[in-house]
Amino acid sequence: MAGAPMTKYGNVKTAGYASKREAKRGAELKLLAKVGQITGLQVQRKFVLIPAHRINGKVVERECSYIADFSYVENGRHVVEDVKGVRTPAYIIKRKLMLYRLGIRVMEV
Repeated sequence: MAGAPMTKYGNVKTAGYASKREAKRGAELKLLAKVGQITGLQVQRKFVLIPAHRINGKVVERECSYIADFSYVENGRHVVEDVKGVRTPAYIIKRKLMLYRLGIRVMEV
């Protein structure tokens, strides 16, 4: 595709999303929210895994956070989704921290 913005892993940004797959999943979830099957849909929700560390008010270590592609409630259960193509080492660690620190298991789609 000439002129289409490409990312590091070769995915094409589409409709404000990081990839075509993510845009498709976003459209599916918006439809589910519209018909009431899910509630509280959030896109690119930030979860702080380790807060910033400060000494005398100065940040010596920045926070470590995970940004979920989608977060919503389905049948009373909080769901966090990530549309994955490449499982980077950083993603794997953050996925484990989500479970360990917050008790949230990230669903990969």
